[in-house]
Amino acid sequence: MKKEVGLWIDHKKTVIVTGDGEELKILESDMEKHIRFAGGTHGKTAYSAQYFPAEDQRDRRFIEHLNKYYAEVIAHIQGAEAILIFGPGEAKFELEKRLRHAELQNLIIGIEPADKLTDRQIMAKVKTFFISQRQEAQ
Repeated sequence: MKKEVGLWIDHKKTVIVTGDGEELKILESDMEKHIRFAGGTHGKTAYSAQYFPAEDQRDRRFIEHLNKYYAEVIAHIQGAEAILIFGPGEAKFELEKRLRHAELQNLIIGIEPADKLTDRQIMAKVKTFFISQRQEAQ
């Protein structure tokens, strides 16, 4: 039987389920909330030069943190032969892009939107997904 992995992902946490819910691994990103400035004066001219360096530095730290986080996720799913990715935001597509860059895109058999789920709901979704995949293949 091939190694099947399902993962629910957002920028703060990844829940990795291996096989038919046999193994569950949770990775926390320790990501601080990413704040983007939409504008505002706070006694200064909106978008004055003194605001941009701090925002650029915060954006760079955010991107560096995401790169490390996704690298850790990819390290935990090494050896997978089939990958289901689901979650509520953009993280699933960002991970897909990194998997494509690592030439692992052929292993992705599904990318689906999903709301916040409990660990048990995630395990059940992965189990159901792969059981139906196997039944369709027969």
